[in-house]
Amino acid sequence: MHFTKAAATGLAVLVGLASAHPGHDIAQEAAERREFLANAKRTDLSHCAEKLRARGIEAKNIARRKAQVEEARRKRNIKKRDIGDVLAKSHNKTSLGYTPNTDSATLFAGINSCILSPEVTQGPYYVAGEYVRENLIEDQEGVELLVDYQVIDVDTCDPVPNVYLEAWACNATGVYGGVIAGGNGDTADASNIHNTWLRGIQPTDEDGVARFQTIFPGHYTGRTAHIHIMVHTNATLQPNQTLGHDNYASHIGQAYFDQDLITAVEQTAPYNTNRQPLTTNAQDFLLAQGSAGAVDPVMEYTLLGDSVEDGLFAWLSFGIDTSVSNKINPAVYLGEEGGVANPNPGFGGPGGPGGPPGGWTPPPGWTPPPGFPLEENEEVEA
Repeated sequence: MHFTKAAATGLAVLVGLASAHPGHDIAQEAAERREFLANAKRTDLSHCAEKLRARGIEAKNIARRKAQVEEARRKRNIKKRDIGDVLAKSHNKTSLGYTPNTDSATLFAGINSCILSPEVTQGPYYVAGEYVRENLIEDQEGVELLVDYQVIDVDTCDPVPNVYLEAWACNATGVYGGVIAGGNGDTADASNIHNTWLRGIQPTDEDGVARFQTIFPGHYTGRTAHIHIMVHTNATLQPNQTLGHDNYASHIGQAYFDQDLITAVEQTAPYNTNRQPLTTNAQDFLLAQGSAGAVDPVMEYTLLGDSVEDGLFAWLSFGIDTSVSNKINPAVYLGEEGGVANPNPGFGGPGGPGGPPGGWTPPPGWTPPPGFPLEENEEVEA
């Protein structure tokens, strides 16, 4: 568990019509994702499995992931688990008969994957000018999460090296750093626009892999725990260790987690101080829509120790079309003096409508999350 002396962030949540944040246009995001999935030739990487195995990529994935887990345990003085209890969820490779004593070829061999959408909108609260760095934690408290993302060309089934993968997420109490908008924490805290925590960029190596050290994300109204992912295929690293402000995104997506894991994390501090209504995976319609067919955007993971407090190692592969690149219109520009709000933001900033998109059909068994929808300007007390 990652703790600091920083006090937990206070929450004062002002929720508009069913919006996860008033600046988060879920309708537009969901509509574009639905259109992409309906027209995409491929929605996962199952067709690449044999080629990746034949080229030795699977073996390298196994060795790399094993080494990362062993190094993380060594640094944290965590001994390998020897319990063999079986949990319910298949993405937890610590369970279902697996333990960290399980042969690494079995533990890390899966190609759990989804195809990132070539969208022109970048999701909620995108900030341009974030730093190229591996450790995103800064002063944020929560369950430490080590992630291993792999980018695969969906057409050639080859790893994609030398591109930049950007990740951002809310903190343990459901607040995004770097933006000020209704529904995102304390709107009176003008300093939040300068925050850079839980945001960062990493280049992919020869195996198409980018790694981050972060914390497990919390939840906010209308959304389950998730991490936003963006791939830049034509970016140039600037002297200030950013990609600059005039950059392009090739693909955009979100990574999710098993509900059992979310439940376990939510019982720990400071997640258990979050007073925003909890949305489960089953209630998150973006996850339901994004998981159609063979798509599986849920990260596989293993516990570093005997409980979530000891930290997690998670991995997921993304398929992209390397020919796609779109201009980004962020909510905020981060510069030397801090963050500056974009006066004409795209989908990355405040002002977008919320709620399920028109024509969206809920999957069987789907029920709205608590407080979804709420009446306009209904306030949820922290």
